[in-house]
Amino acid sequence: MLSCENLTFRYTRDCPVLTGASLTLERGQIGIVLGKNGSGKTTLFKNILGIHSPKSGKIRFGGEDLLKLSRRERAKRIAYVPQDIQFGALTVFDTVLMGRIARFGLRTGPEDHKAVAGILRDMGLEDFAGRNVDALSGGERQKIAIARAIAQEPQLMVFDEPTGNLDIANEQLILREAKKLARQKGISILSSLHDLNQALNFGDKFFFMKDGTVKYAGGRECFTREILRDIYDIDVTVTQIDGRTVILENLPEGHP
Repeated sequence: MLSCENLTFRYTRDCPVLTGASLTLERGQIGIVLGKNGSGKTTLFKNILGIHSPKSGKIRFGGEDLLKLSRRERAKRIAYVPQDIQFGALTVFDTVLMGRIARFGLRTGPEDHKAVAGILRDMGLEDFAGRNVDALSGGERQKIAIARAIAQEPQLMVFDEPTGNLDIANEQLILREAKKLARQKGISILSSLHDLNQALNFGDKFFFMKDGTVKYAGGRECFTREILRDIYDIDVTVTQIDGRTVILENLPEGHP
């Protein structure tokens, strides 16, 4: 289980970004962090990943104190898939193999190559193994980023806007692959998303951030008109269509 307790962080003395953020996420659970730009989502992720260190608070995962682990030790437990992915001029196979290096060190062996081949097979990427990553589409590159993260054999995967700048087909592809990891391998996933309906379809637990803290947390019952107005300053209708909860934005009167 991931547990963040009362995290505070500031880039400068007069600019607090996290002001007591707390959340818990169980094994195999998909948690979605929601909120306006500047609410603290990315900074929260960077504290969990060890890119930043909180000024106060606790971060534990699987009973371990993450704040006491080195970057390499965290990489054995947590994999990160950023929105903007820079691979370099490598083949798909070598790119995914880099995930093994992050976990197991600079020297790879037959077991690592076998593991990468299995990951590419499972994700339908076998035909791409020898291709240069830079020549692939955005959706294909995002899928390879997930494959590289899987190669780390993590217990937790952190996604920062995994569907940003992708078309609808590739958005669905990425979310399907991520959900498969949670359901089949028991990997916990923590992700930020902007699309509320996409979040509803993808997530199990939701964390709504405002002013550097998690103001609301829970299941789909958190998607109320009042909470969404508080978090996003928008007026919405929460309704049911074909048995699914759908969020519809109420446009101002006279809007074309």
